[in-house]
Amino acid sequence: MIGLRGVGKTVLLVEIRKKAEEAGYRTMMVEAQEDMALPRLLLPGLRKLLLGLDSTKALGEKVKRSLRVLKSFLQVVKVTVGDAEFTLDAAPERGTADSGQLDSDLADLFVAIGEAADECGTAVAIIIDELQYLEESDLSALVMAVHKISQEGLPLILIGAGLPQLAGNTGRAKSYAERLFVFPPVGPLKPADAKIALQEPVRTQKVTFTEEALDEINFQTKGYPYFLQEWGSQAWNVAENSPIGIDAVREASSRAIANLDQSFFRVRFDRLTPREKDYLRALAELGNNPQRSGDIAQMLGVKSESVAPLRGGLIWKGMIYSPQHGDTAFTVPLFDEFMKRIMPALPKSKKK
Repeated sequence: MIGLRGVGKTVLLVEIRKKAEEAGYRTMMVEAQEDMALPRLLLPGLRKLLLGLDSTKALGEKVKRSLRVLKSFLQVVKVTVGDAEFTLDAAPERGTADSGQLDSDLADLFVAIGEAADECGTAVAIIIDELQYLEESDLSALVMAVHKISQEGLPLILIGAGLPQLAGNTGRAKSYAERLFVFPPVGPLKPADAKIALQEPVRTQKVTFTEEALDEINFQTKGYPYFLQEWGSQAWNVAENSPIGIDAVREASSRAIANLDQSFFRVRFDRLTPREKDYLRALAELGNNPQRSGDIAQMLGVKSESVAPLRGGLIWKGMIYSPQHGDTAFTVPLFDEFMKRIMPALPKSKKK
């Protein structure tokens, strides 16, 4: 799944994991992080998953072999978690997943896991959130491993989510990725669905919103689920009786914006360098739609080439993405409005 911040990708992954487990899958769910290598991300969950298979099929040779392959992989990558070395009480499977080449070794490991699941009459779902943070080499290895599983017809599936740049990142990592994966977009709710999301929970408490109030929340939130939650919560706290009307929603809007400025937006803003803040302020000045990179540079009074590293760093931090070549847009809905609130004007030396 690909989509902006606050559209509910993580919530959907959690629900997918729940449904997979109800269907008999063995699952693991992890969240990619900046500067975390893929082996360190995957190995604790894979170890737990395989030990779980081992406990249900103690005499299964392929389950035992998968643990040996994991041990071989572990010896090569030498993963540590915190200050403790990641260990596994098993003999290594010599000649498998121990070449030191992540792309081939990870494929060997995934095949061993798939074969172990097949032997146990089950399937494995590996679920990864924030996939856009993977380095290209790690993403390439992951794609190759899933491709190998697909060729072998083994019961292992990769389910993930990330920011919109994930589709392009995956394609650059391996050109055949577009044939291997689907990239369903997750976006804001349609007005009718947003109204249901607000109205149904309060109806269980014999409360309703007026149509005018619902329209105002839709207008303020643009239908993004995270913001719908925030506005709905604040409106519930403000309103003194039912139905919740427009006056309560207007008061709720002030509270919601103040809360988002102090938390949801602020934590992202505080990770930025002064120059990155200037870049995003210029982008905000141009509007909330995708903007040409050259126009942003012009707004800052500099050449496009000089801000290219800034743009690249902001994409890596997950603050912006490129909907198409040469375009730039925020990954965080309503962040343009926040930038204008927190930086009322561009730095004087950079005004157009």
